[in-house]
Amino acid sequence: MATKVQKTGVKREKGWLYYLDKKGNVSRARMARGGGKPARGRPQEATKAGVKREDGWLYFIDKQGDVSRTKMARRGARGKGPARRRTVRRTARRATPKRATARRRTARKSTRRVARRR
Repeated sequence: MATKVQKTGVKREKGWLYYLDKKGNVSRARMARGGGKPARGRPQEATKAGVKREDGWLYFIDKQGDVSRTKMARRGARGKGPARRRTVRRTARRATPKRATARRRTARKSTRRVARRR
């Protein structure tokens, strides 16, 4: 569940993406597929919030236009370092063993020879 960090009351406009920038302020950028003209220009600062971020939290602008945060979903146990990927070693296998394909080749050749002799 999300908790409000700061009330900003940003009024959202259609075709804009609202987010919390590096400085902790609410910014907006034109959406590529938000309707209207295509994305052009640099992001704009909507309001100054001055939010200090903490590690392990996801910050976003909620429906009311306020800055909220929620705990990030992480794999594995918390606090034990980065989660490691499990890798399974697989040996490369042929669809058919080499011996079987060699036998098929010799069998084909022998049937062709027999058919020619007749």
